[in-house]
Amino acid sequence: MRLDVFLKKTLILKKRSDTKRLCSVGLIKVNGTIAKPAKEVKVDDLIEIETIKGVNKYRIIMLPEGNVRKNEVSLYYEVLN
Repeated sequence: MRLDVFLKKTLILKKRSDTKRLCSVGLIKVNGTIAKPAKEVKVDDLIEIETIKGVNKYRIIMLPEGNVRKNEVSLYYEVLN
């Protein structure tokens, strides 16, 4: 699954364009490497998103197959901060 699609479906970011903007300035890393929005992610990948408040880290637990409800997002990733 593409990084931008995963972040949008799991509600980490609201829009795929947000992922594109953050990737273009190098603020999103997957497994320690600066990522592009089209980067393929898989289970157990570590996503780091740098923000003004610090670095948010997420480990992928499961990939969604369709849209995700707000109360189900914890099934798909684990927050490591």
